[in-house]
Amino acid sequence: MLVALVACGALACHVLYMPAFASSETKYVCIGEDGGDFGRLCRTLRDSAGCENIRFFEILAKLRKYPENMKPGRYAVEPGMSCHTLLNRLRRGQQAPVRLTFNSLRLVSDLADRIAGQLMLDSDELLMCLSDEDRCESLGFNTTTVKTMFIPDTYEVYWNISADKLMERLKREYDAFWSADRLKKAESIPLTPVQVSILASIVEEETAAPDEYPIVAGLYINRLIKGMPLQADPTVKYATGDFSLKRILNKHLKVDSPYNTYLYDGLPPGPIRIPSQKSIDAVLNYTRHNYLYMCAKEDFSGRHNFAVTLREHNRNADRYRAQLNRSGIR
Repeated sequence: MLVALVACGALACHVLYMPAFASSETKYVCIGEDGGDFGRLCRTLRDSAGCENIRFFEILAKLRKYPENMKPGRYAVEPGMSCHTLLNRLRRGQQAPVRLTFNSLRLVSDLADRIAGQLMLDSDELLMCLSDEDRCESLGFNTTTVKTMFIPDTYEVYWNISADKLMERLKREYDAFWSADRLKKAESIPLTPVQVSILASIVEEETAAPDEYPIVAGLYINRLIKGMPLQADPTVKYATGDFSLKRILNKHLKVDSPYNTYLYDGLPPGPIRIPSQKSIDAVLNYTRHNYLYMCAKEDFSGRHNFAVTLREHNRNADRYRAQLNRSGIR
């Protein structure tokens, strides 16, 4: 009798700890804030995570009262994991973090959609935070400048993080990014961190060549110092709201918007895109030169001809316009 009991115990222990998931790579299961649906979870484990004995998982989970105590989150199911190990992970709420990324986004709505597509939160929930003046002010921004708080990088966050908690986390990352060294460089220009990001967003939209970032930044800083309008074509495109424009015409220069740097002096009130760390650092480490003018090269390489004088710039612009006409770009 004793031998039989020992044998049964050994068998149960073996089944409990034996590998139960045959997938060749880590899979992830997500449980919503409402506590989830145990049946749906079991189907996901069977169909997507390769559970070879879903019935045993169901019995074990019910014995441990897990269906009534499901915790929301995103959980990793690793190859060869046992039902016992996975169940412990689920019961304790030991989530696998999401590697959250975002970049190259123009509008707040684009940002909300990109983030919501990677997390449990709804894009409307994040948009409400981003459009809440008091909430933005509590973080040191307004609803126009809050995009500058989002420094493009890869952040590990939990899938079910709330919009408020996410904002707080990204503010901490923003503060860490703006080190004493970066703050000192911004002050020497002189620009605030928000203004640096606004200028960086223009620089990044202006050229397709990252090695030109510091040169373009230096040109715009020269214009700011001299009190000249920036006259940056990307700000005009942003003001029109038509991001498909391939050519800025005189009619576009008349669009009445604080983002139109042909009509309004200084920097626009907010960024025209979320600038990369590279473009922010390019502004902080801008190239010292005498350029005041720039025009896209007529080879459509995305690079630019730079000029010190208006006469030289006009010659560059004439060549570029002539090539646009020859290419049928209107």
